[in-house]
Amino acid sequence: MKDLKHEKKKIGVIGVGAVGATTAFVLTIKNIADEIVLLDHNEARARGEALDISHCVPFVSPIVVRAGKYEDLADADIVVITASVPMLNFTSRLDLLRKNISIIREISDGLMKVEFNGIILNVSNPVDILSYFLYKFTGLPAKKIIGTGTVLDSARFRYLIGRNCGIDPRSVHAYILGEHGDSEVPVWSQANIAGMNLQDACCACERKCKKQVFDHIFEEAKVSAYHIIKGKGSTNYAIAMCAMKICKAILSDENRVLPVSTLLDGYLGINDMYMSLPTVVNRQGVKKNIMLPLNEKEKAAFIKSAEILKEEASRHKVD
Repeated sequence: MKDLKHEKKKIGVIGVGAVGATTAFVLTIKNIADEIVLLDHNEARARGEALDISHCVPFVSPIVVRAGKYEDLADADIVVITASVPMLNFTSRLDLLRKNISIIREISDGLMKVEFNGIILNVSNPVDILSYFLYKFTGLPAKKIIGTGTVLDSARFRYLIGRNCGIDPRSVHAYILGEHGDSEVPVWSQANIAGMNLQDACCACERKCKKQVFDHIFEEAKVSAYHIIKGKGSTNYAIAMCAMKICKAILSDENRVLPVSTLLDGYLGINDMYMSLPTVVNRQGVKKNIMLPLNEKEKAAFIKSAEILKEEASRHKVD
């Protein structure tokens, strides 16, 4: 007979600034885990956020939310990394790399000292390169190192297409792939509304939107983070939802397809770099990438995105 005993699920969150604290809050109210451990250089901040979030527990299913140290993460199923210098003073995500790489190295060392063997979900930017460095620093299998990638970019893309077309964004299926950053690639060729190719849907629509409308949609999706950061200092709500969805896909063994950042192995001739493709995510982490067919323009843009990331990564030692 199958053992019906509940398997305890534990998530660590390293870095409890705006993104980390919001992620812990969303994980709590969505009942994704049984225990959430918060870790931050500012231990008082971690304790305060944990206590505040704990007061939500009477309104949700029982869960333990507490501050902790690396030793408390040794048996975690997932560690979510959100630690980062603030982006407010930088012009792009890639500009954060020089500052954040030392943070990632320190976190990797801390996790390896306690022999952590779970799945790492990296949110910190530049998410693709830092996820790649986590893979190199920790020595964990690539399937256990996942970046949030373009999950958020794709959500913004779907939202904006839906708003323009007067369609619920849940019925819009479209991806932004490649870098989570300025070289990201909109995959217009595969975008669809309820299964109808977007181009065909536009032909059937009375509005007859011109190309400039769709150029604006992509541009708004690409730069929206900068507008948010300029207005309030950071993004936190939507990226926390993305992190929660990925954690749920892992812990619930969903085999869900998400455009996360993973190690590429031969797609369009690209190797040894983390980038976003539609990826099947389950209890093991990455199950497989889905090799989405791109048109020639999209292929060229994806390869260019890879070149930008590889060039930037090559400037920093990972050994």
